[in-house]
Amino acid sequence: MAKESVKARQKKREKMVAQYAEKRKALKVAGDYRGLDLLPKNASPVRLKNRCQLTGRPRGYLRHFGVSRNIFRDMALQGKIPGVKKASW
Repeated sequence: MAKESVKARQKKREKMVAQYAEKRKALKVAGDYRGLDLLPKNASPVRLKNRCQLTGRPRGYLRHFGVSRNIFRDMALQGKIPGVKKASW
């Protein structure tokens, strides 16, 4: 499980990216790269990292479900994800 500070930092970045999205888009269309440089670094979507919504784990992230592989497996075995079952042949 990720530290609370790491999860909080990620949330802060997500909020800042959303806040500056329109301004970034307008500056890019205008070709004002100097203006883009003056924006905060955390306003760039490149600085975001895919993390599990429940644990904050950065590795083994499944985009379709928004959780890490470990949590996905636990939830699938408990029947919390509709349409997913353990394969057996």
